[in-house]
Amino acid sequence: MWGRNVLFVAVVLAAALALRAGLFPLSTAGRRITFDAAPTERSDFRVTVAKVDRAFRDQWAEKGLEHAPPAADLTVARRLSLALTGSVPSLEDVRQFEEQRPETRVAGWAHHLLKDRRFADYFADRLARAYTGTEDGAPVVYRKRKFIAWLSDEFLQNTSYAEIVRQMIAAQGLNTDVPAVNFVAASYDDNKEAPDPEKLAVRVSRAFLGLRIDCAQCHDHFLEPTWKQAHFQSLAAFFGQTKHAVTNIADTGAGEYDFEDRVAGGRHTIGPAVPFLPELLPATGTRRERLGAWVTDAKNVYFARATVNRVWAMLFGRPLTRRVEAQTLAEMSDEQAPPALRILGDDFAAHGHDLRRLILLISSLEVFRLDSAAAFELTDAHDEAWAAFPLSRLRPEQVIGNVIQSANVKTINQRSHVFVRLARYFDEKDFVARYGDVDDDEFARAGGTIPQRLLMMNGDLVDGKAKEELLNAAAQIAMFAPDDGAAVEAAYLAVLTRRPTPSESRHFTAGLANTKGDERKQRLADLYWALFNSTELSWSH
Repeated sequence: MWGRNVLFVAVVLAAALALRAGLFPLSTAGRRITFDAAPTERSDFRVTVAKVDRAFRDQWAEKGLEHAPPAADLTVARRLSLALTGSVPSLEDVRQFEEQRPETRVAGWAHHLLKDRRFADYFADRLARAYTGTEDGAPVVYRKRKFIAWLSDEFLQNTSYAEIVRQMIAAQGLNTDVPAVNFVAASYDDNKEAPDPEKLAVRVSRAFLGLRIDCAQCHDHFLEPTWKQAHFQSLAAFFGQTKHAVTNIADTGAGEYDFEDRVAGGRHTIGPAVPFLPELLPATGTRRERLGAWVTDAKNVYFARATVNRVWAMLFGRPLTRRVEAQTLAEMSDEQAPPALRILGDDFAAHGHDLRRLILLISSLEVFRLDSAAAFELTDAHDEAWAAFPLSRLRPEQVIGNVIQSANVKTINQRSHVFVRLARYFDEKDFVARYGDVDDDEFARAGGTIPQRLLMMNGDLVDGKAKEELLNAAAQIAMFAPDDGAAVEAAYLAVLTRRPTPSESRHFTAGLANTKGDERKQRLADLYWALFNSTELSWSH
């Protein structure tokens, strides 16, 4: 017992010294970081932002709508952190954020996150869903983790998005040495000797062009009269010479693709051809190289607009258009596509399909920085016209990412101890399995479930993150906050990325009054548990 007490005192003294040195960022003391907002200050960048802002303002004026007021900077910072890294800002992040110049700190925070490995890892994992689905596939043939790690490296280096997509479509080699080939390998069926051309045609059209041409797989498209069954099968034919040998993907350069006609019967041979814009298809290269070049051509507006729409959905919680993947070409055409989609798509293509610039553009828009509430009644018309920031339920990994990060006052990132990062990985994986992952249609609106609420309220993981353990945030705040009001404020900033309202502050400060030691830590743990289970935690707003 004596040895444990000595150890406890030693750890507490070490923690106190660490706090004095600024290692526990309950205040603004410590290492100062300056966020770089320079990329958003270029004249061509500001011109594009102004064009999109004007397009939305014209729409509001036409519909006679008043827009919501600007959101608080911390609210926007939370949106960005959840969308780009899958978790809320840490208390350390909040302190650094509030030290920046008010006029540039939101833009600087966005740029700061885009250079962080957390962004690259999270975006790679999210986009891989669109590329290869949510299944792990055959373990030898498809190396999912290798594929996602490669994507993360490319996003961190800000490789042109067009180049990343070209590699996915056209790469050849071993799935371990050339991770991009896992896009093709993921379609492999154990009952076949080659990747599935039809499955790949669906993925290319959906993930990279934002179009659902699946209906033409068996018969002429009933919504898009220009799409015939031959168009779909001709797109699949680009993968007809692709073969799979153990872990190697290669193009044979010989043979033709034949498909089974599920309606008329029989098998038919068909050559490769694109369903639209045939003038953009190169005449030379392997079939997959030609397809990759066609998909990512700067003049292929469907590629640029599909990317904008998907990234918009990842930042806002829902796509700019009615759905993230259109049913017809007309839905993405100049006549029907929203002005913002056209403007951002043109900018994306004109700047080398720069994904980082696209994200900065969207996060700089007035609509992204609006509040989700207003003094007047917000209607469906406001929601449809983006006159207020849309409420969207967080994904399961964002919910647990929020809980795990807010239970630590310092940022959990690539500089964190390996045990901290491993604990987060396994905690997140276990929670998502219990909470329930979303399906492939990840932007479909859905409500919470009773089992999800029970998991948050009674689950060991959430409860453990709130308990009065020595090294978690609740315990540190209880021990080191200078007064009761500061303790309540620190807990709110850590969990909800905002300060408490006056009534909230009075209520919880009264609960901490005249407490110390274990009782005080238990009160802070109870406050953390209450904030973890608040409706506010589970929504982007």
